[in-house]
Amino acid sequence: MTENEVATLVVDAAYRVHTALGPGLLESVYVAGLAHEVQKRGLPVLRQVPVQVRYDGLLFEEEFRADLIVADLLIVEVKSTETTHPVHKKQLLTYLRLTGKRLGLLVNFGLPLLKDGVTRVVNALPE
Repeated sequence: MTENEVATLVVDAAYRVHTALGPGLLESVYVAGLAHEVQKRGLPVLRQVPVQVRYDGLLFEEEFRADLIVADLLIVEVKSTETTHPVHKKQLLTYLRLTGKRLGLLVNFGLPLLKDGVTRVVNALPE
């Protein structure tokens, strides 16, 4: 399965979660619901995955946590805010670069329409 095929299944799962729960809950609720929906579609999901940071030969003990990694191909960053900010996209792109992954989805469940809250972030993914 390709990154794009995985992303399509994840967006469908996110739509189902958003339709059932609506906006306004904590991110952790949406992460749990989305992980459940993705697993129901037969894809492996890891939650709150530590992303190590290396700089100048150092490995920092401080680390980022990716909300979801799906099928070891796609990073999903979940938000629940009234607005998706440019820094959210930058954060996901940094996760992609640090892990070597090529595609990520920023999913903001805080918006009235989920379609307005889904952003693809690409790191050297061929079209």
